[in-house]
Amino acid sequence: MAAKATMADIARQLGISRAAVSYALNGQPGVAADTRERVLELAVELGWHPSANARALMGSDIQVIGLALSRPTATFAVDSFFFEFLAGVESVLVERGWSLLLRVIGDAPDVEIETYRRWWGEGRIDGVILVDERHHDARLAAVEEIGLPAVLCGGPRKGIDLPCVWTDQAGDAALLVDHLADLGHRRIAHVSGPREFVHERGRQRGVRTAAARRGMSVVSVEGNYAPEDARAAVRRFLSEAEPPTAFIFSNDHMSVAGLKMLRELGRSVPDEFSVVGWDDSPLTQAVDPELTALYRNNQAYGRQAAETLLDLVSGKQPGLVPVARSQLRERASSGPAR
Repeated sequence: MAAKATMADIARQLGISRAAVSYALNGQPGVAADTRERVLELAVELGWHPSANARALMGSDIQVIGLALSRPTATFAVDSFFFEFLAGVESVLVERGWSLLLRVIGDAPDVEIETYRRWWGEGRIDGVILVDERHHDARLAAVEEIGLPAVLCGGPRKGIDLPCVWTDQAGDAALLVDHLADLGHRRIAHVSGPREFVHERGRQRGVRTAAARRGMSVVSVEGNYAPEDARAAVRRFLSEAEPPTAFIFSNDHMSVAGLKMLRELGRSVPDEFSVVGWDDSPLTQAVDPELTALYRNNQAYGRQAAETLLDLVSGKQPGLVPVARSQLRERASSGPAR
């Protein structure tokens, strides 16, 4: 992790005293206007920020973690995961007297990195939680280069020092596949989310591995978590000579849309087709038949992420922090293969 710039670094480069630098950075009198301007410009260039200890010495007890969500705003608005996750994060921060700086920036990973760089340079945060790990994720190298304490909700990753709060995607996939295999299904369709997300790649590998172990065939199609993706996938697979007898969807919105599409086409669930999903939100029980789905305690997940980051900021090295394995909640949308 890159060394953090200090007031001594600024003073040395400008050839002035540390006292003058302190006056300029804290808006105090006793330094000329042109000197103040040079100090502020170099501070931005070096990525200087007031440390948490320095703020405490100056009488400021505000401690803040940052979270920027690089997801389309329409997706965020209907995804219960983020609200449950944030509730867990906030519960820890309230207990510890910390605050959360949240920004929903749309699907713009580059803007997310610049947001972190600006927040850190301005001294507004003490660390960040990174969610939605991407393939070849540029954020990982960026936070290390900036010197920003960060926790990754993903991984585990080789060659990086960031603590990882990680989920066993292969184990979760096996729960779904084994459930369908025990019901006699041998041909399944997996409608995934975008493969740019590492967790979706892990889920896809997990489904294929578990299916091969149980002697099942699986066909995967990539979606974007949108209901129309599920509807298109159902129409496509039902047009085949030997359609799958079960569908796995990567979120509850696709699961519900896929279920409705099957019924609109005059097909019976679960008598002809079984439908299971990765997310067990309240939406899965608001349809008929109710959906079989994987349950994960997303609030507990948010608590783990926040606690891990606060441990890191306090000087500990949390390493790899496993998330509790998901639980399969069997409902009426899955039944014996026809």
